[in-house]
Amino acid sequence: MKNVPKLTVVGAGPGDPELITLKAIKALESADVVLYDALINEELLNYAPITSEKIFVGKRKGCYAYQQEQINELIVARAKSHGHVVRLKGGDPFIFGRGAEEIDYVKPFGIETYMVPGISSALAVPAYRGIPLTKRGASESFWVITGTTKDHQLSSDVALAAKSTATVVILMGMGKLRDIVSVFSSEGKLETPVAIIQNGTTKDEKLGVGTIKNIEAVVENKQLSSPAIIVIGEVVRERVRLNAIAQEINKNEFSSHVEGS
Repeated sequence: MKNVPKLTVVGAGPGDPELITLKAIKALESADVVLYDALINEELLNYAPITSEKIFVGKRKGCYAYQQEQINELIVARAKSHGHVVRLKGGDPFIFGRGAEEIDYVKPFGIETYMVPGISSALAVPAYRGIPLTKRGASESFWVITGTTKDHQLSSDVALAAKSTATVVILMGMGKLRDIVSVFSSEGKLETPVAIIQNGTTKDEKLGVGTIKNIEAVVENKQLSSPAIIVIGEVVRERVRLNAIAQEINKNEFSSHVEGS
């Protein structure tokens, strides 16, 4: 019996393979074909059946394995020939992930479409480093902005965000860091804290913390590069406080063990 042509767009989460939902795992377990991006943890492919076809369609080091139009056509072709196609994307597919575009493309071909949300790196990566995007007394809201538009320009929303007191999270912005610094500097925010987290929630994670005034030097010193998330705002200072609390707890636990031994 031929399988029903079906597409499930699945969010793989930010990198840590345990930060994937049960619904996403169930989708992978029923996949006939998995089309996966560069930013997903390849350990997740183990959830798919051994017999399923796994195709890398992502981008590495500026080189596209497939153009978006080719990915769209591949989804349709494999759904019709194999059945259930799982499109596995990093983070959440509807946050700068083009998941909605792929669903829109395949619908006219009579293919069933489903979407499984993922944990966005915009939220999870700062959280892993003890940075709350909102905190009473520090930030009442946050922006999540793409650093580079499809025209390869800095998003004009960065300038709007820089005028606010909100936390600003910028994805895909490392190539525009100098421009971002310039925008915030022009708003008189040289002392605003900045955190840059590369390969967040993975074993290769790297962190750089500074201010608008010195973050470029921090990046150079620590050799930070893409993929990385830029977090700008007073909440970055909360990381220091949380770390201090954790260290104090650990110290007290150690003391109690020594005393009781």
